[in-house]
Amino acid sequence: MNKELIISATPDGVHIALTEDGRLAELHKESPSSQFAVGDIFFGKVKKIMTGLNAAFVDLGGEKEGFMHYLDLGPDYLSVDKYLRLSMNGDANAKTLANFKPEPILEKVGSLENVLKVGQPVLMQVTKEPISTKGPKLSGDISIAGRYLVLAPFSNKISISQKIRKKEERNRLRRLLESIRPQNFGVIVRTVAEGRTVAELDADLRHLLDCWARMTEKLKRVNAPTKVHAELDTTTALLRDLITDDFSAVYVDNAPLYDEVKRFIQTTLPDKEDIVKHYKLKTPIFEQFGVQRDIRRMFGRIVTIRSGVYLYIEHTEAMHVIDVNSGNHIKAGTSQEDTALQVNIESAIEIARQMRLRDMGGIVIVDFIDMNRSENRKKLYEVMCEEMKRDKARHTVLPLSKFGLMQITRQRVRPAVEVDVQEKCPLCDGTGHIKQSLVVVDEMESSLSYLLTSSNEKRLTIVMHPYIHAYLTKGWIRSRRHQWQRKHHVRLDMKASEQYGLLEFKFFHPNGDEIQM
Repeated sequence: MNKELIISATPDGVHIALTEDGRLAELHKESPSSQFAVGDIFFGKVKKIMTGLNAAFVDLGGEKEGFMHYLDLGPDYLSVDKYLRLSMNGDANAKTLANFKPEPILEKVGSLENVLKVGQPVLMQVTKEPISTKGPKLSGDISIAGRYLVLAPFSNKISISQKIRKKEERNRLRRLLESIRPQNFGVIVRTVAEGRTVAELDADLRHLLDCWARMTEKLKRVNAPTKVHAELDTTTALLRDLITDDFSAVYVDNAPLYDEVKRFIQTTLPDKEDIVKHYKLKTPIFEQFGVQRDIRRMFGRIVTIRSGVYLYIEHTEAMHVIDVNSGNHIKAGTSQEDTALQVNIESAIEIARQMRLRDMGGIVIVDFIDMNRSENRKKLYEVMCEEMKRDKARHTVLPLSKFGLMQITRQRVRPAVEVDVQEKCPLCDGTGHIKQSLVVVDEMESSLSYLLTSSNEKRLTIVMHPYIHAYLTKGWIRSRRHQWQRKHHVRLDMKASEQYGLLEFKFFHPNGDEIQM
């Protein structure tokens, strides 16, 4: 599969498109005004404890307060709290955790008010960005993500991605990490670490430890609430998480951003630095690579598939609902059951793509076309599961219910991507109502009378919509045009133009100059 990353810098932020075989697969936007990003670590202060919810609201220094449930504290929260107090007091043990004595594991079932108090300083990490009216969701389970590894302080455990399946490779990575991992620092090995050398893993681990040390130093000097560790910006984070050996190109249309991306690739994947290219053509980069076309086609309420099948996609506060329609997809010689299966399979492939593209999270309900055979329903379920394997977000797909509905849950950590592909109607100005055609004709005659009384024109040209032109010229002798010529003693040339709106008309002099009304 040919993968490309197309990056466009605009005044309102950086837009990043991931294409697979020339088709848009994911769309991301980095906004400069964003206060919170998944992975950011905040030195906050408990604002309010909700005993009934067993949760707390935390002041992070922004407009919206963060929300955290007791279960989000994490098993090592007591150690995190101890580390925070040591860091605020400038204790050297906090930076390396070399002589740090971890606190007991927090009980899975307990009351948050026994752990936190109003006004208490806390160290929290953002796990979900603000969505709609909700503030960011927080966790006391602190970690710092890198290219190949995730640093998990207060633990001595090494976890390896389940997607690394070879037993020999898993054992090799475990041995390597055990030899370079400092005490009291756990490590999660990411999928992209497969096949990497000890030097590459060690460099990534040293970088993460440096981030931890800088955060520890910052905690000595700042007061709550403030951000003490920022996750990489969206562009760099996507490069870190997405770029693999199967990428063929990364196009960037902004010189400073191109230099930044180039440096990042040189540092992390030096053998892939040639794939970064500076786009310099005058045509907008999204137009050149067909991304803008895909955005216009794929982000509407109705999504049409090439075979004629189309989807209705509705977004609500509680869930996303997708309705599958066969449209004009009719194949001669096939039964209704076979047609339904084919339509559903094509729709499943597109639905999996749409969920990634729009970053749809939470509950997704899909209403497929009814099928009678159990083997066909099972095949559709298997196709959907296979297509969803490309999705990096955590998800669960359930088999079809007896009503032909498929339930999918997908991890939601940020607002769904929404692109407004509709424009306000120039005729009705968004009201849904326009003037009657007869009213337009009356306005045209009034304008004609005004022009003739204020000037000595003997010949005029009127350009209008073809529908109005046909109405005014029909019948020749009895036409409105002939009536106006006799009434006002003027010669009128009427022309139709498809470029004009239904209510639009203009007057021109015989030499072709427009008459300004």
